[in-house]
Amino acid sequence: MAAAAGGSSAVLRGLLRRRLCVYCAPRLSSRLMSAEAKKQDTLDGYETLKVERVREKVLHVEVNRPEKRNAMNAAFWREMVECFNKIAQDSECRAVVVSGAGKMFSSGIDLMEMGSVFMMMEGDDTARKSWNLRKKIREYQETFTVLEKCSKPVIAAIHGACIGGGVNLISACDIRYCTQDAWFQVKEVDIGLAADVGALQRLPHAIGSRSLVNELAFTARKMMAPEAQSCGLVSRMFQDKEAMMQGAFDLAVEIASKSPVAVQGTKINLLYSRDHPVPDALKYMAAWNMSMLQTEDILKSAQAAIEKKTPKELVFSKL
Repeated sequence: MAAAAGGSSAVLRGLLRRRLCVYCAPRLSSRLMSAEAKKQDTLDGYETLKVERVREKVLHVEVNRPEKRNAMNAAFWREMVECFNKIAQDSECRAVVVSGAGKMFSSGIDLMEMGSVFMMMEGDDTARKSWNLRKKIREYQETFTVLEKCSKPVIAAIHGACIGGGVNLISACDIRYCTQDAWFQVKEVDIGLAADVGALQRLPHAIGSRSLVNELAFTARKMMAPEAQSCGLVSRMFQDKEAMMQGAFDLAVEIASKSPVAVQGTKINLLYSRDHPVPDALKYMAAWNMSMLQTEDILKSAQAAIEKKTPKELVFSKL
């Protein structure tokens, strides 16, 4: 009897284990899936940048050196190029939001780390040192030019101070939002140099007043958020960072819902038009659309309009 009882209890324990396994397995699986999804949301391990997929088809690139006021060190100048070259090839991404971690957007170039790069340039004579210095400047210019080369629209979300290199960065973005406590400063003349990575070339197009650009660049004075909005440097101003980030993400989602053929083609042609005369830009547009007008996205959009659907209800193929 004891043996029989022991045998039956062993059978019961076995059945109980099986049932527990049946109930536990899905939970374990869901936990693993959740962890895996979270891992996929955070992309690439950068030293100075945090890249996350915050919404469907939307990436958030955050300058992530809050303890250094997001100062731009050597790793930052390299990683921005690597990051946006990857984003340009990412068919899952259709819009990007760029922001800064901590109390401000960016304090600009990290003078403590970067000063020696320019002051101790290698070369046997002045010509060779100058040649190498020019090469280094061109490399740093690419750090922000890569934002324009990326065909996905880039939205800058600025809070607190945006100084020097920070202004160079945002001037290369397609859309700029800021908080009401944000301020902007073309700081370079205060440290004895002319801004050389894009602000002097792009700000006149972003603001539209060469007189104001000259004033800001010659004096290094601060421009507060209300003035930045009134002159067109930023298109919207928000009460705080949380509201601004929500607004920037909502805008990115809206852009990402459109045809990528249409949106990315629009960005490319807007930039071309900025840098070329109108007749040349029109010829470029005609050459561009002679192939791009053959997209199925036009038929999908027309059908949606007939059926009274919103663009967000459409599903466009990857690009």
